[in-house]
Amino acid sequence: MITKPKKLLAGSVAAVTAAALLTGVGPAGLPAAQAATGSVKVLRTLVKGQNVPWGLAKLSDNKIVYTERDTHLIRWVNVRTGTFHTIGKIKPARSDPSAGGEGGLLGIAVDPQFSKTHVLYVYYSTAKDNRVARVHYYPNRAPYHQLGRPHVIKAGIPHGLHHNGGQLRFSPGGMLYVTTGDAENTSLPQKKTSLGGKILRITRYGKPAPNNPFKGSSVWSYGHRNVQGLSWDPSGRLWASEFGDRKADELNLIKKGHNYGWPATQGKTSHKGYTSPVAQWGTEVDSPSGIAYTNNTIWMAALKGERLWRIPMHGAKAGTPKAFLVGKYGRIRGVLRLSPGKLLITTSNTDGRATPGRSDDRIIEVSVR
Repeated sequence: MITKPKKLLAGSVAAVTAAALLTGVGPAGLPAAQAATGSVKVLRTLVKGQNVPWGLAKLSDNKIVYTERDTHLIRWVNVRTGTFHTIGKIKPARSDPSAGGEGGLLGIAVDPQFSKTHVLYVYYSTAKDNRVARVHYYPNRAPYHQLGRPHVIKAGIPHGLHHNGGQLRFSPGGMLYVTTGDAENTSLPQKKTSLGGKILRITRYGKPAPNNPFKGSSVWSYGHRNVQGLSWDPSGRLWASEFGDRKADELNLIKKGHNYGWPATQGKTSHKGYTSPVAQWGTEVDSPSGIAYTNNTIWMAALKGERLWRIPMHGAKAGTPKAFLVGKYGRIRGVLRLSPGKLLITTSNTDGRATPGRSDDRIIEVSVR
């Protein structure tokens, strides 16, 4: 049975909004009645019975590829028919779910020139590090054997039982952005020479991208604890969700070369050397993972908070959020934009942090506004 949400937040929208505001959400200062609007309607469960679906990416107009963290499988699903099958396994990946570990097969991205290259990108853990690899997809082969060998393009990303980052996203300009965690070593995020606690910006072949802020480095921003969500808005601004440490989870506007303060700060800061979040939450109602931007709104998954947050955006400022699906589906990890009014969300109840329901884990299609 799925764990139930805390009583404080299971009731009215006002209760949810008030609890969020206590921790500083809504820095744009907009009235709650103006900002806390919108709706979510569950259309259907697209896929059920999955094992920690972690990464999500569009393969085509009708197909989505996704990863399973602990089986290390990559699957596709047709969003019109619900048909899905396994295309292969990332054999070098390693997980440690029995110890409560968060590593395994994590993020996935589709090459911007996929129609020509047939290349997918994956982020996975080994016994010693986290890695990013290119892998060819051969759709004409038999199922389970449609992937080539992973070709590692970025190795040596710090690995720990927890805080492994793992998100992959291509920017509108075609560069690959990679989120990494501090691997529970708080000395790493402030070291520009370390790949831990960073957002990296690399080429499709793993080299530091042109015009990165630090010469010869893959680092785009630093001072992060554990970023798992990335999304761009139509103006080219990059947004990221970040796990805090018992005090404040964050939504950050990511800027080239900026320092986001961990471990010295979490949440809003007056320190001139650190960049404050645009919005923040108490960790009991959040633990953010995937995010997606659509129609001037960021939709953010919450694991511990067991909800989907709607955050209205006004340029570079955030209005007052509103929570949906509170406790209904348990831990929510992934969010992917299908169209301006539709999202896919994934549950994460088989990850060792909750008691799964009979249909877990699921990929669910929702309409939003």
